Amino acid sequence: MAMENQIEGRHSVLEAFRAGKLVERVFVLKGCQDGPVATIVREAKRAQVIVDFVPKERLDHMSEDGKHQGVIAQLSAFAYSSVDDMLALAKERGEDPFLFLLDGIEDPHNLGAIIRTANLSGAHGVIIPKRRAVGLTSAAVKASAGAIHYTPVAKVTNLSAVMEQLKEKGLWFVCADMDGEVMYRHDLTGAIGLVVGNEGSGVSRLVKEHCDYTAGIPMAGDIDSLNASVAAGVLAFEIVRQRNYL
Repeated sequence: MAMENQIEGRHSVLEAFRAGKLVERVFVLKGCQDGPVATIVREAKRAQVIVDFVPKERLDHMSEDGKHQGVIAQLSAFAYSSVDDMLALAKERGEDPFLFLLDGIEDPHNLGAIIRTANLSGAHGVIIPKRRAVGLTSAAVKASAGAIHYTPVAKVTNLSAVMEQLKEKGLWFVCADMDGEVMYRHDLTGAIGLVVGNEGSGVSRLVKEHCDYTAGIPMAGDIDSLNASVAAGVLAFEIVRQRNYL
């Protein structure tokens, strides 16, 4: 279900927060600290929404009418599903649940690419946190290349708590970690959640503590890590190989 996804101007953005609209991200003119803008930033932090302080040129480029007044907000560009929807989809297909859990992905293009990978690997859904992470912005939806229409995405308050609830339903969790045991040495079959972390800092300590295993990707190059969406793809298709071809 597509929705209007960008609003501009101080009054409009503040009213969006007060009306309970699902704001994904706010862009604010760098250095602007007057009363209305401070109120918007405060509302964004209360709602655990990412605030980016950007130069005027960036806002001018993003603006559709040139009347942004130093503030642009992006709303969800697609409706969210629930974790229960994902489990129901797995049951409908007669398959063990296979979920992606993303801990702090901030780049909408990475999010979209991972949703696309999730669909192509047969996963039943993607779970993202409300806090310090990108949501279903128009850029993320576009980067999914249509996969968002087939792969449920849920937004949750506490990723670790959801993991514990899913463990009670029989899922176990493997964490993508460059220092983890080589992925080929793990049994990645059964009901599984693949946990992928932030582009720079990886999976947070608390979320990692709720994982059952850490899995590393063997690499032979001169740099030390893969892009988050590429790493998610490599691990996802090792799960596909083990689930379907062993």
